[in-house]
Amino acid sequence: MPAAHRRFGKKKHRDYGNHDRLSRTRSVDYIVIHDTEGTYRGIPSLVRNPKYVSWHYTIRSRDGHVAQHVATNDIAWHAGNWDVNTRSIGIEHEGYLAKGGTWYTEAMYRASARLVKFLAAKHRIPLDRAHILGHDNVPGTTPATVAGMHEDPGPYWDWAHYFHLMDRPFRAAENGESVIIRPSYATHRPRFTGCDTAKPAKACPPHGASAVWLHTAPKASAPLVKDVGKHGNKAATHSVYDHGARASTGQRYAVAERRDDWTAIWYLGQKAWFHNPASAPTAIPAKGPLVTPRKDNVKVYGRAYPERSAYKLAAHQPLRPLQYTIGTGQTYTLGDTVTGSYYAANAFKPSRHVTTTGRLRYHQIQLGHRVMFVMARDMRVLH
Repeated sequence: MPAAHRRFGKKKHRDYGNHDRLSRTRSVDYIVIHDTEGTYRGIPSLVRNPKYVSWHYTIRSRDGHVAQHVATNDIAWHAGNWDVNTRSIGIEHEGYLAKGGTWYTEAMYRASARLVKFLAAKHRIPLDRAHILGHDNVPGTTPATVAGMHEDPGPYWDWAHYFHLMDRPFRAAENGESVIIRPSYATHRPRFTGCDTAKPAKACPPHGASAVWLHTAPKASAPLVKDVGKHGNKAATHSVYDHGARASTGQRYAVAERRDDWTAIWYLGQKAWFHNPASAPTAIPAKGPLVTPRKDNVKVYGRAYPERSAYKLAAHQPLRPLQYTIGTGQTYTLGDTVTGSYYAANAFKPSRHVTTTGRLRYHQIQLGHRVMFVMARDMRVLH
């Protein structure tokens, strides 16, 4: 089921869709997991529309059938972040975020896990949550885009089962200085609202979930933490579509404090508390590199782009920090370190595409529910 790749409109080279073909081999760093928010029946008309977006694969719910639309070496327009698009493969799963327990079938999980395991081996992508992302983990590119970024596949996607099927279960480490979120999907049933669009304040039916709620203090009655990029100065909500105060299974966070049955992690520049009793833990100890700021108010970015002086043939892409900053004394988990680059593909023919690579280095960190980037020169790595 190939995606459309053709010109339209009056601009000879720039009016085209719905993906970019490449004449060279690209590096793939991520696989992004989506849901379609629609049925498989509607996929052909969407993916064949040159004025619509694109993705590499769709997996059908009832039987796990896999359809490929875009070659994995080509760039699909799926993540809402061009930097991530150029370095990722996108996989859509038939279904709806708010009805995930119905649509995310065992056949779908197994087919998707086989595909991701194969692609990860082929492209040397680490099988961890810093590189196997949900669409809800992809950062906004500028302050104006942060609030509108997608939330799929949502809290009902069973990340623990998914990684188990890929032979990469989340395991506890001894004396870990960080934690991996891992509630029991079968018994962990946090409160969500918004599954009934006609009654958005109504509680969703109880269901297993991969997410834990994050509070401003170590008690269930404390407000949820704030996500200034999504809600400004207001607290996050319990909506199934609102990830502003959630951490998800498999994500690794730096521990800020522990108190009785509660654990605090560093999250969007603040301490965020989640219930983690020894009798029914919702996280496990983890090891891995951490980073801490060398100065106060370190800026955070949604794209790892080069410095201005690196641009010779392509238009300069400004480095625009997001709404978040992190301060001294805070610690975040390090998922990867990359060199700033920008792939300019503003033309139908790949021969017109230009790659700009700079010297600026970035650390990819687990800042909140989404991964984000900080300049390596602003941070100190803790092993």
